[in-house]
Amino acid sequence: MQDKPKGAGDHERATIAAEDLHAQRVVLNEVLYNYPETLTLEELVRQLTVASTQFSERDQIERAVRDLIAGGLLHRVDALVLPTRAAVIFHELQEA
Repeated sequence: MQDKPKGAGDHERATIAAEDLHAQRVVLNEVLYNYPETLTLEELVRQLTVASTQFSERDQIERAVRDLIAGGLLHRVDALVLPTRAAVIFHELQEA
């Protein structure tokens, strides 16, 4: 027997997914905006959270970086967060 009607929680999952996509968009835009200058993960988190000490805000940025790395749009070299060549070219094409 189900405790919740079918589909319960779908809205919450959709909202979380939308928040994750928004965070990824913000992170990628910030990295590309600063390119060719580089940012460390700590600098990126500090810039995007206005130096907040809230774990949830910092975690959201770190998760976005992780997901963008998995998607092939960012990569890390030690502490640096860098856009991939594909991300830079796509960004330039959109700006043209």
